[in-house]
Amino acid sequence: MTTWNEYAEQRGTLPEWPYPVQYDKESEIAADVLIIGGGVAGSHAAISAARLGAKVVIAETGHLKRSGSGGSGVDHWHGACKNPCSKVTPLDYTQAVMESAHGYSNGMARYITCSEGWDTLLECEEIGVQIRDVHDEFKGAEFRDDETKLMFAYDYTNRHIMRVWGYNLKQCLYYEMKRLGVEMYNRTVVTSLLTEGGRQGGRVVGATGVNMRTGEFYVFRSKATIIASGGGGRLYSFAPELTASSSMSTMNSAGTGHAVGWDAGAEFVLMEQTGPGRLSGFGYAPYSMGNTHNTYHGTSIVDANGKEVPWFDPFGRELKTVEQRFLPNGEQRFQLGAGIGLGTYAEEYRSSDLARDLPERIRKGEFQLPLYADLTRLSEMERRCIWGMMIGNEGKSRIPIYDTLTKAGFDPDKDMLQAPVMVPEAYQHSNFWGGTPIPHLRSLAGGGFLVDWDLRTSLEGLYAAGTSPVFGAGCHGESHTMGRYAARKAAAYAKACAEPVVDRQQVAAEKARAYRPIKQNKNGAGWKELNYAIARVMQDYCGKYKNLRTLNRGLSLLKELKENEGAAAYAANPHELGRMLECFSLITLGEMVMHASLERKCSSAYLDFYRLDYPQMDPPEWEKHLPMRQEDGRVAVRELPLDFHLKAPYAPSYEENYERHAH
Repeated sequence: MTTWNEYAEQRGTLPEWPYPVQYDKESEIAADVLIIGGGVAGSHAAISAARLGAKVVIAETGHLKRSGSGGSGVDHWHGACKNPCSKVTPLDYTQAVMESAHGYSNGMARYITCSEGWDTLLECEEIGVQIRDVHDEFKGAEFRDDETKLMFAYDYTNRHIMRVWGYNLKQCLYYEMKRLGVEMYNRTVVTSLLTEGGRQGGRVVGATGVNMRTGEFYVFRSKATIIASGGGGRLYSFAPELTASSSMSTMNSAGTGHAVGWDAGAEFVLMEQTGPGRLSGFGYAPYSMGNTHNTYHGTSIVDANGKEVPWFDPFGRELKTVEQRFLPNGEQRFQLGAGIGLGTYAEEYRSSDLARDLPERIRKGEFQLPLYADLTRLSEMERRCIWGMMIGNEGKSRIPIYDTLTKAGFDPDKDMLQAPVMVPEAYQHSNFWGGTPIPHLRSLAGGGFLVDWDLRTSLEGLYAAGTSPVFGAGCHGESHTMGRYAARKAAAYAKACAEPVVDRQQVAAEKARAYRPIKQNKNGAGWKELNYAIARVMQDYCGKYKNLRTLNRGLSLLKELKENEGAAAYAANPHELGRMLECFSLITLGEMVMHASLERKCSSAYLDFYRLDYPQMDPPEWEKHLPMRQEDGRVAVRELPLDFHLKAPYAPSYEENYERHAH
């Protein structure tokens, strides 16, 4: 195989575009259920709807075999509360999450995923994903149930968090979609939602898209549509040479689902909530460095002199044994574990961790940098599980970390992994490989579509699934489970609804907009320049600290980018066109974040949200959701109590709502 560099050296020029360019070709595709986004949520949604007899079409900007943040694998599955070993009920788990998030999470999605997470995981097992220690590699281990051969993480007593061999999970979903006859459109960027009569706020009847290899224009006509796309990986940080090698999530995501939903008139909540940009691409390769977070939970950390950093329980008491790191103490019912989309934890549910005052102790010289992860201080079972099983299955770590370090001679029985050398404050969070947090680099952290107990958005015919589209929704296992659930509701709607009618004027207007960059002067800015400018505006005007002036100036600059540089931007081929269209989605996403930030006139520790002009922290009168939607070019906002999902027209309990809606 000849690489691009070798080709250029041999021929003295780059190759021609290798695919037929068909900008003028338009194809109409009909579906009962259209799915936008082919990560694990979208793929599981496609399987669920197809098994119910629906004709399913799925559109994905990458390739469905490995696309999405979960495409590279997973070693944890949260929320499997109904597995045969669990001592935590769906209600227990949901209430713990909502208490930890102080109400700023999604009680509906959490309860649904806890009620069906185990069934969803069993479906993954049926299609080829290993979820049990079938070869008895860890027989007798504290984290294993020898009867079921299931393996558990974090809380070994309550056993609601599964360890799985998920390196091939996405491929298994892909082959099952193929077996079921799901119609797949890879390398396709969705540009808009189509609505009944072309009206903003009307019933969603499909979408439009552009093939990023041929330039062909697609008109998807659907009875029901599910948004299952990713977040805004390139919203706050972008540079042409930046790769996703140092991020667990995909840096290719551009918030397309959010943008097309916003333009169609759907309501969103919590878009003002952002978090530190630890997964922004500026850290180190996932799990390549010493740390104690997530996959490495429980690992001992020592300093340059071999002095061990103590572990403490959530109430500040030092733990005397390694075994205690994996157990709730007497004052805890259970521990939630990391990686479930929470920025804060109530002490009753937080896992044990390194000393909270570690930064100060480093600053005073008690611990000498660099720090090291010392796996030799764990039991043989723990050590082999963390390094062999979990690192071998977690996303992005199987080949670049496990294979590379093993081939280089790393031996966890005698070697240690160095942690990054950072400013002392960076050691406050045990995910050391994320690097030093940069205040103006942020990432989306919980905002998304406002949904009901059917995971239906505020627009008829439009559903959402996954931890990026659905507000406050969780992580990997939750994405699968929401996809499965939303597809069930969408398929039922599709069976009963009227045939969708596409408005041709709306299609024509969107087609003209989508193709504009290929008709511009070649001197116009390219997509990389535009993306870099968007990220810089977000960093400067909507970073960790903001006020009325910075937010309004940021909105003004994004508008100028769209109307000036964006209007004159040029795309030389279908790939550049697709990336350019994603930039317009990123502009819309940035506007959504800024508008939401303007509406919340207070600061909030729970949301990691700081208004310099409204410094009061979490005043009671602002403990509420602020749903917003676009209406004729303006932003319409209303108020909603944090527990709206347990108020009329819904039932007052989680159990009753689930029984009403799940079947």
